[in-house]
Amino acid sequence: MDMILQTANLCKNFRKQCAVSNVSLCVEKNTVFGLLGANGAGKSTVLKMIAGILKPSSGTIAFDGQPWTREVLGDIGAFIETPPVYGNLTAYENLKVKAILLGVKEERIREVLDIVGLADTGKKRAGQFSLGMRQRLGIALALLNEPKLLILDEPANGLDPAGILELRGLLRGFPARGITVLLSSHILSEVQQTADHIGILLEGVLKYSGKVNPGEDLETLFMETAKKSKGEGR
Repeated sequence: MDMILQTANLCKNFRKQCAVSNVSLCVEKNTVFGLLGANGAGKSTVLKMIAGILKPSSGTIAFDGQPWTREVLGDIGAFIETPPVYGNLTAYENLKVKAILLGVKEERIREVLDIVGLADTGKKRAGQFSLGMRQRLGIALALLNEPKLLILDEPANGLDPAGILELRGLLRGFPARGITVLLSSHILSEVQQTADHIGILLEGVLKYSGKVNPGEDLETLFMETAKKSKGEGR
């Protein structure tokens, strides 16, 4: 298998608290990988280390077969936490601000607006967007630099069923465009319909990693993994 991302024994400590412990992930190219876990399990911390927002306390990260350096960030797009959106600007204007900083041509702005389904928003300001539209604008911002890896932290949070359906279609289309998706979520049913592979993170420890099989009940798998983990802790 051709891997876009591999972490080995990745750890992150905040003062005396261990947030992430020895997480070893393998993410195959042109797939969707879902990192599952409850709030506070360490999902965001793992994503932030891969995205260069946090420095690992120990462990290694390899990107596209090479040791991680800040230079690889040009091939990584990340949308973590709140979308960096200016409410008084249109979708196009929001993208243009970042495009100028990145030195990206205006043609790319139109491309990503079309990819995320915001090409027809015209002069509507981002502050008037629905939550689903703001989420898609956040993803558009992460796509500007034509990344090989797209990192999304809880992208379905707060979305209504229609917004989740739109997001699912968007994410499933990325691998065909040569974009690997690494997302975190606590919505098991949604990941089941979106991801090719999953990892289950419990209290900062990766307890399961594997392929999503057709018809498999991720809720049952998650609960069994959590039960086994508690048994090991006794």
